Amino acid sequence: MNRNGNTYTVLYAAIMVILVAAVLASVSMALKPKQVMNTEIEKKQSILASVNIESTPADAEKIYAEKIINQYVVNVKGEQVEGDAFNIDLKKERAKAHEDMLLPVFECQTSDGLKYILPLRGTGLWGPIWGFISVNEDMNTIYGANFDHQGETPGLGAEISTPMFEDPFVGKKIFDESGKLVSIIVAKVGQDAPAEHKVDGISGGTITSKGLEKMLLDDFTSYQEFFKKKKS
Repeated sequence: MNRNGNTYTVLYAAIMVILVAAVLASVSMALKPKQVMNTEIEKKQSILASVNIESTPADAEKIYAEKIINQYVVNVKGEQVEGDAFNIDLKKERAKAHEDMLLPVFECQTSDGLKYILPLRGTGLWGPIWGFISVNEDMNTIYGANFDHQGETPGLGAEISTPMFEDPFVGKKIFDESGKLVSIIVAKVGQDAPAEHKVDGISGGTITSKGLEKMLLDDFTSYQEFFKKKKS
């Protein structure tokens, strides 16, 4: 009698586990298109924010379609190649050999002229950091920046995603007067650096600040030949 009772309990538990798993899988599949759409809208908002265009989840797709007039992929030689710029996974690209990387480019028509938007990805203190940065047609002057993070400390490293940190990037230069790639120096308090290449780091967020500085240098280096081709 006890054996039959145990068998019934085990069968009942197994059936319930299977049913619950099936329900959860169905719910997950039903929600996935919505999740993908929300992720895409958020990415479009970030791209627009890098050219100082505000948007909401409700109007981001419309504004994106109007303002982003072209998007394409280049290699590290600056040559346009096949690929879907919007859906390129930067994490996977950064894991490739440098010469095999695919680099997305977005072109935006603004009231100040044509801007080129480049995606960025690096490492902060506690996890990945990423963002988008836009440059003027001179392929040297920064027009706007938008950064984000996963798990940086609130009030410290997490400040990279605030206007207080992002706004000073506007007008900074990527190359010096000789044409050498300098990128942007995210400086500690008191650190001496050329004003045209310098933004202030985050007090108490040195590792995140330096991670962002390295991200900019690495990614600008990857796009360097693209910059040259566009300037020539």
